[in-house]
Amino acid sequence: MNETPDGDYQTYKAESGGFVREHFFGKDPATKDLVADLTDDQIWNLKRGGHDYRKVYAAYKAATEFKGKPTVILAKTVKGYGLGPRFEGRNATHQMKKLTVEDLKEFRDYLRIPITDAQLEADPYAPPYFHPGHDAPEIAYLHERRKALGGAVPERRSSHDAVALPDPKTFDVAKRGSGKQQAATTMAFVRLLKDLIRDKNFGHRIVPIVPDESRTFGMDAFFPTAKIYNPTGQNYLSVDRDLVLAYKESAQGQLIHPGINEAGAVAAFTAAGTAYATHGVPLVPVYVFYSMFGFQRTGDAFWAAADQMTRGFIIGATAGRTTLTGEGLQHADGHSPLLASTNPAVVTYDPAYGYEMGHIIRDGLERMYGEKSDGGAAGSQDRNLMYYLTVYNEPITQPAEPENLDVEGVLKGIYRVSASDLAGPKTQILASGVSVPWALEAQRILAEDWSVSADVWSVTSWNELRRDGLAAEEEAFLNPGEPARVPFVTQQLADAQGPVVAVSDYMKAVPDQIRQFLPNQFASLGADGFGFSDTRAAARRYFKNDTHSIVVKALQMLAARGEVEEGAPSYALDRYKLLDVNAGTTGGAGGDA
Repeated sequence: MNETPDGDYQTYKAESGGFVREHFFGKDPATKDLVADLTDDQIWNLKRGGHDYRKVYAAYKAATEFKGKPTVILAKTVKGYGLGPRFEGRNATHQMKKLTVEDLKEFRDYLRIPITDAQLEADPYAPPYFHPGHDAPEIAYLHERRKALGGAVPERRSSHDAVALPDPKTFDVAKRGSGKQQAATTMAFVRLLKDLIRDKNFGHRIVPIVPDESRTFGMDAFFPTAKIYNPTGQNYLSVDRDLVLAYKESAQGQLIHPGINEAGAVAAFTAAGTAYATHGVPLVPVYVFYSMFGFQRTGDAFWAAADQMTRGFIIGATAGRTTLTGEGLQHADGHSPLLASTNPAVVTYDPAYGYEMGHIIRDGLERMYGEKSDGGAAGSQDRNLMYYLTVYNEPITQPAEPENLDVEGVLKGIYRVSASDLAGPKTQILASGVSVPWALEAQRILAEDWSVSADVWSVTSWNELRRDGLAAEEEAFLNPGEPARVPFVTQQLADAQGPVVAVSDYMKAVPDQIRQFLPNQFASLGADGFGFSDTRAAARRYFKNDTHSIVVKALQMLAARGEVEEGAPSYALDRYKLLDVNAGTTGGAGGDA
């Protein structure tokens, strides 16, 4: 058996018992004599190890009893096992979608199912199901063993411990802004997370998971108090032991720190995010990682997490294609929102400011475990959600939360962050994440240099705006003759005049998601392609999504409408040196701080 290639094993099962007698057992007189008293049918029905429950039981029993070394069990099986000679071991099995009546009869005979020929012939496309009855010894045995093993697997428990959500004051740190200091949205998030962990009634439910070095994201402040989880405690002398924020590992640690192990980290995320159903203990995993390494490397694992109805937060740090030029293209994330959009359970946000994050995270917790039932973003009532927030490492002055903030707009995907009352040609700038400060600078330049009035909108979620728009279209499709619901983004910009310039630090396809829901002339600026650059400013100048690119694109669209001089775009292109990839300027082009 050890000398027989897998290809021959497949062929043997696709042939007759006589073929197996001649080509397998017939290789040696001794082995041929072993089956001399068996018929060809008996030879064909010999079970491979993986299908012989006695052999499987014996192998596992030996494995569980052997001590001192790992044990590997090689279980040889047959493709299409049990489906009869037309299916077993045949490559065509993958293309065969239906069993013929003769196939069904052979299958029935093979498994000894008490269904008559007449029943099968009555409707071969809908063969009857067979159940031996709840009192049958086989069923009774299965229930008995399952009960002895602790219940059904998998089993989802609908009830869990009550959750006391964080005190509203916990979110105040996100509303205050950064004052005179500069702080990236990553740091604004970490400050909020630290206060959430400190919340007396809720903090113990948070499970921070970092598949990297936590200091990368400024999370070393968690070490002294939350500590790193290690079931055996700290068993080494840490190199940073003299620091105030040194490594501290503990069996009671709260921070899961698996190192560069995205697969293991997502597994931990899934385990914690489903604990509400598997153990009746609601937990909120917060998975913090380099955004490029999330849905690109472990997107399938996040799909599996969605399939298991995981709840939690996925934080894509150092997001965007131009905000981390120093570590090469492996960190140039220009597409994670698009990859995330393919997962129905993922609610994606690209916030620009800390106060936006505060409302988004509070809404996420409410939707997962609160009494709210209407859904904050696209109106979904499903609680089994994973909130994906992209956060950046670019320091900016974080503004305090403005009075009369349009919280509904923040949660549903778009609100006006700065209106212009300047008389003159009108345009709209839609920006997300790190590009909002560039848009605000473009608003200033358009007003001062070109007398153009631009409103700036913070798009907290291109993805959720698209989902809402598609939902509105489907509602209209299914309810002909009824007044159609207007998509939220269309409502928000109903009175917005002039062309729209949409900008982000991602591929143009990200803002293009909402193009069909706006009647305005629409243009996208983004970061398509690779783009090698030594500075952020140069990268943005190369991709043409920096401040001056916003200005020129707005002028081009206005010139085409006859609302500014025809030569204005060309003059601006030359004035701002837009064709010079090394001419990006700090601030306006989003240069290194």
